[in-house]
Order: sequence, then C-alpha cells, then structure tokens
Amino acid sequence: MAVTKMRAFWNERVSGLAPYTPGEQPRDRRFIKLNTNENPYPPSPLVIEAIRRAVDDRLRLYPDPECWELREAIAERFGVQPEQVFVGNGSDEILAFAFGAFFSDKVLFPDITYSFYPVYARLWGVPFERPPLNDDFSINPGDYTGVALNAGVVFPNPNAPTGRGMDIATVLSIVTARKDRVIIVDEAYAMFAKENLSVVSSVATYPNLLTVHTLSKFASLAGLRVGFAIGNEGLIEGLCRMRDSFNSYTVDRLAQAGAIAVMKDKAYYDNVTRKIVDTRERVSTALSSMGFEVIPSDANFIFIRCPSLKGADFFAYLREKGILTRHFNAPRIADFLRVSIGTDSDMAAMATIATIGC
Repeated sequence: MAVTKMRAFWNERVSGLAPYTPGEQPRDRRFIKLNTNENPYPPSPLVIEAIRRAVDDRLRLYPDPECWELREAIAERFGVQPEQVFVGNGSDEILAFAFGAFFSDKVLFPDITYSFYPVYARLWGVPFERPPLNDDFSINPGDYTGVALNAGVVFPNPNAPTGRGMDIATVLSIVTARKDRVIIVDEAYAMFAKENLSVVSSVATYPNLLTVHTLSKFASLAGLRVGFAIGNEGLIEGLCRMRDSFNSYTVDRLAQAGAIAVMKDKAYYDNVTRKIVDTRERVSTALSSMGFEVIPSDANFIFIRCPSLKGADFFAYLREKGILTRHFNAPRIADFLRVSIGTDSDMAAMATIATIGC
C-alpha cells in the first residue's frame, strides 16, 4: 500500500506534527558513542542489586501509581517534601505533561535549546516565541522578564546543546519577574556544573517554579527511564492530573526500585560526576589549544567547532572513523558538534581523530 494511503487515516493533529529526532542508537559496537549524553560509567552496584531483588512474583501486581517510596527518597535527597515531588517515565514525559498542564497563551524558550520544546508546544497547540541567544550562546535574561510578555517560560540550565549554565540569581530574576506564569527550569545536566546552578531550594519560595530532572545523565540510567519534577503542591497536582488522564502507571516496579537506590548512594554518583567534569575540563582545554572553538560547558558534553571543516563534514568524518557525535543542522549552530563526555580513553581517541581531520 502506498505511504500516502497508509497516512490517509491520520487526523489533522498527527499530520501536522514534526516529531523529535533522537540521537542515533547503532545496533553494532563499532562506534565510540558520544552522541546522546549517556553516562560512560555504570550505575551504582546498589542500583543493580535493588533491581535484582525486585524481580520476583510481585511483578504480577501493578506498581505504586503514586511512586510514594521513591518520592520520599527524592525528597530526602533534595531537601524537599514528598508532596513537592512528581515522578515520571523520564523527564521527557514530565515535560510533555507540563506543557499540557501549564502553558496555553504562549511559551518562551531560546532559539537554540532542547529541540523537544517546539514539538511539545505544537502537540498541545501552544503558541511559542524563541528569543535568540547572545552571540556567545548565553541566555539573555531580559528576554524573559518583561511583564507584558504574558507567557510561560522553559529553558534547560545548563542549556542544551550549548552547555552554558546560568547562575542561580539570574534564573531567579526570571522566576520573580514572571510570578503570574509557570517557569520551568530543566535541570537535566545541572549535576555537572562547576558551581551549583540548581534552584531546587527555591521551590518553596516561588509557587510558579518547577524544576525537572532525569536519572538518564548523572545516574547512568538512560535505559531505565525515570525522571522527576520538584515544585509546589499545586504544580505537582497538575502533573498528576495530566498523568492520570493518560496512564496512571508510568513508572514500573523495577524502575522505582532502581531509582530509590540511586537516592541512597550519593557518594558513588558524586565520584562519577567528578570524573566526568574532570575529563570535560581537560578535553576542553586540549581542544582549545589545538584551535577548536569550544563553548564553556557546565554539562556532560561539549559544543565544539572544527577550524577547517563545516559541521556536517566534521560529523561525517568522525562517524567514518568510528566516533558518533551529534550534529544539529540549524541556523547559527550548523558548524558545531555536540560531543558527549565519555571515558578518558574515549575522549583521547576522539581528540586524536578530530585533530587529524581538522
């Protein structure tokens, strides 16, 4: 059957979607995979053991739809109340719920940022504007503080794919200026910042502030699919209403068990994060000295430009040599690649090959 006929049953909503394109997940092992910001180190042994213990006859039962034990563990880890925590099937699901629950008139996010945001906005029919980043790829807070904007705001901190972070005072200046609208700070990469960038401690002060987090990055659990949000009880209730209008059981029993163990092994993950940050800083300095443009990063990736190749050609060259990175063919960043931080040996191989090609 022709593709056009197969699509004849689509409604107007799905026909008009431009879905998010995830990073390549190769089926073979010939690549050094630096394209999806996965953690190069394994999860805590406590996590693996917790998941193993959860594999028993309880799998015949539905998991706790409220994820209450996990919410208590997250609350203890981050110094908040369990009622201020929402848990979902990865941070992407939570962001999708949040767009549907909190944005209607308009939402603002940067022109260069996580490319799922415009997908969510179009899915929910929310108009959006994209204030441009500064020339150095930093966010201009003034673009989000005008009282006449009449819009919600969402942005990652640190931003993706640039890696630039914004200090707490600046983030809170946006939250304060827009008290009548929800401000979502996507903290997927905040654990990797050189200095604390998280505004979790401010959620009790600002009822319009929601922070969103994932275990895919710092906790080495991209394959488990657990995310969480922290905000006041009213925002959490809104997310729960959205979840329960789709699927009350979004986080399975094994995922909850593993995520609880994450919260109980802070020392292990602090050590892993330090290793990633040290590698990032060392590689950034080395590439800069070789003539690459490297945007200062607070994330578990770097954003780099080869001095002699276009971005698409640089991407293709590295891929041919067995190094997978991420290229965004978009205005202003088409000549840059986002490179996830791997192990020291992964990054040494990438830097050597990149230097030869550039």
